[in-house]
Amino acid sequence: MNFKTIFKSLKNKTMLKRVMIVIGLLVIYRMLAHIPVPLGEPTTFQEAIKNLLEKSDFGNFLNLISGGGFTAFSILLVGISPYITASIVVQLVTKAIPRLEELSEDGESGRRKINQWTRIIAVPLAIVQSIAYIFMLYQSVIKSNIALTYTPTTMDWVLSVTAMVAGSMLLMWFGELITEQGIGNGISTIIFASIISQMPSLLSSLGSALFDTSNGTLSLFGWFNLPVNPSMFWILLGFTIALLVVIYFLVKINEAQRIITINYAKRVHGNSSYGGIKSILPFKLIAAGVIPVIFATAFLSLPALAGQLIQTNDPNNNFGTTLVKLFTAPSASNFSTYYPDGITAMWFLYPAMFFILVVAFTYFYTSIMYNTNEIADNLQKQGAFIEGIRPGATTSRYLEKTINRLNLFGSLALGLITMLPFITDYIFIVLNGRPLGLSLSGTGLLIVVTVALENLRQLNSRALMITYDEYK
Repeated sequence: MNFKTIFKSLKNKTMLKRVMIVIGLLVIYRMLAHIPVPLGEPTTFQEAIKNLLEKSDFGNFLNLISGGGFTAFSILLVGISPYITASIVVQLVTKAIPRLEELSEDGESGRRKINQWTRIIAVPLAIVQSIAYIFMLYQSVIKSNIALTYTPTTMDWVLSVTAMVAGSMLLMWFGELITEQGIGNGISTIIFASIISQMPSLLSSLGSALFDTSNGTLSLFGWFNLPVNPSMFWILLGFTIALLVVIYFLVKINEAQRIITINYAKRVHGNSSYGGIKSILPFKLIAAGVIPVIFATAFLSLPALAGQLIQTNDPNNNFGTTLVKLFTAPSASNFSTYYPDGITAMWFLYPAMFFILVVAFTYFYTSIMYNTNEIADNLQKQGAFIEGIRPGATTSRYLEKTINRLNLFGSLALGLITMLPFITDYIFIVLNGRPLGLSLSGTGLLIVVTVALENLRQLNSRALMITYDEYK
């Protein structure tokens, strides 16, 4: 990555304009994240959301990708999850229906039609999610005996749902505008900005804990004292070192790929010869990215959400309580409630299910992305072959075996990344008797690292195009 080239390219007006448009859209997005839903007093619903987040891992994940819009009860509460869901559904249906797969391969016009269908599907999904969230939060407010200044009317409900759907569609539009600038995927960039936006509040809380000297100060080698909390200082130092190691590991596995050399047969046409060259066919170690994590989180969240709805209507219902306990990730916020006697076998159930689902969905999604029969057929039509491997079915079997090997290591690595919060919580429980609420979010780090590398790669490519004449 040549940062000198990137900075030099910013002298170009077109390049500077592209960067400023992306920054401007992200600033507007963050401003919209603080506009509350027009339904009653926002503080009332924010209190209900905080109570809900303590019981829902999926709610915390939604709050992560919405940049805190969930806890702020803003018009961006739904975020871009409807568009992400619609994109996943369209991808799966496209691979399942041959006619749609042909349309997706029909150049730019086919892709535009599929993108249009994705937008259309995202609208009803946003409406359903908006109604579900408001209903669940409203019921939580009522069951919690929180005082309401007035009872919302039908028009209040319609206005609130409309505002949330409009916020979701605005984010979808912002994502497409960012993508058009050619320096990163818009949806991924918005999620990246959402995660990064929560850094100041996290640093502020950590700073308050670090400089709390009520329990004494840190003495360094007996020479001088630092005005910091001794125990918190060593915890944060170890946490920072672990964070840097994890980021290094994430960069390595994100960039890891298996390169297969492709040979093109030499052809003679008249006095000219064609082919006889070599190319490469790269396969990434984790081709599915964070999609398996999203799938696994959504899959495990459904029973927990059902249990919460049952508890909302009947707090004494044991079935609802069991569902919430079984399908809620153990964390610092719910540890004392669900595990008053410390770590039990039940504590390991959710991490184990999560790990298995991440591995399974990695295999599933990668099998959809890579059709080895199609790749082998395309290579054969182009007169290309892998050295030592017969074209056709033999090549397909070789590619399938290669991808399965990559999937084995890639899925286990991805599963290990998603286990980081549970591993750090377990360490703190063993050392401290309970989690400290300071854990490595493998999912968030994976998104940040993946998006940052991809955006920098695209930005560097565009910068090289602009400054090309200077390197002639």
